[in-house]
Amino acid sequence: MANNAFGIDLGTNNIKIYNRCDDSILVEKNMIAIENKNTLFAYGNSAFEMYEKAPDNISISYPLSSGVIADINNMETLIKYFIGDLQKGSIKPADYLIAVPKAITDVEQRAFYDLLKEAGVRAKKIMVVYKAVADGLGLDIDVKNSQGVLVVNVGYDTTEISILSLGGIVLSRLIKVGGLKFDEAIKAAVRREFSLVIGGKTAETVKISLRELEAEKKGALVYGRDIVTGLPVEREIPTRLVDEALAEHFNTIIDNVKLILERTPPELAADIYRHGIYLTGGASQVNHLAEKLASGTGLNVNVSENPITSVALGLAKIIKDDNYKSVTSTIEGMSK
Repeated sequence: MANNAFGIDLGTNNIKIYNRCDDSILVEKNMIAIENKNTLFAYGNSAFEMYEKAPDNISISYPLSSGVIADINNMETLIKYFIGDLQKGSIKPADYLIAVPKAITDVEQRAFYDLLKEAGVRAKKIMVVYKAVADGLGLDIDVKNSQGVLVVNVGYDTTEISILSLGGIVLSRLIKVGGLKFDEAIKAAVRREFSLVIGGKTAETVKISLRELEAEKKGALVYGRDIVTGLPVEREIPTRLVDEALAEHFNTIIDNVKLILERTPPELAADIYRHGIYLTGGASQVNHLAEKLASGTGLNVNVSENPITSVALGLAKIIKDDNYKSVTSTIEGMSK
């Protein structure tokens, strides 16, 4: 691809953009704040800072939902501003490679292509690649050979479970379980056990710090509103309560991995047994998920060193190395 090229991984929670010019990856919250229904107020991390704190005249939202584009206009605005930032305010013609989930409809896949076409980013060439294939490359797996590879990407809204072989996807399953469901489970458990209402950001902080807290044998300190008195209070939440709250969602992921394995051709299943499961995605780092996945399937679990940016790293490889061009296609090619 051209020297001026970008690889885009649109996540529900984070947007990751690889910039070939300086070989860097931008990671920002995929979030937009709109004032009085039509004026851009903030975007990215700045919009996230305001989340759950903004007045009624400022609407803060994620343009993606469950791995697909829910608000095309706001998503176009975000893409245009992020690309503008990366090109220091002057958008120049460039090639684009965008990652799309496999287990969505052709129309939903097409929306990712149309997004770049209509966003005003002066796209010369738009190529697409399945997210799981880019994930495999980002995990340093040779996805073009005939070995079977099982990649489990646990994102914010969804978990995508895919079997890769010969540069393509043999089986894929997208389930609506991810970091958001984990946060909601923590909020529900705290409300039930402590009559305390906490925000999504607080639940996310607890989720991220679980491993560290467990190692130090400490509880999680949270602030919220007491349901009985209506007053703000501080409580210490035991990590055991959080682990129990997350167990149901962990089991859902494990059950769906098993479903995919049951449908896997025997020769590919043998490869997966030898190599194990590759676990990636922003929510894959949650404490005990990897261990429970290993014990639930009887397979080794290889945890990604760069779970948030693994797809973007794969996009970077495709952009830089023409040998991987065969794993990309136009959107028409994907819809066959």
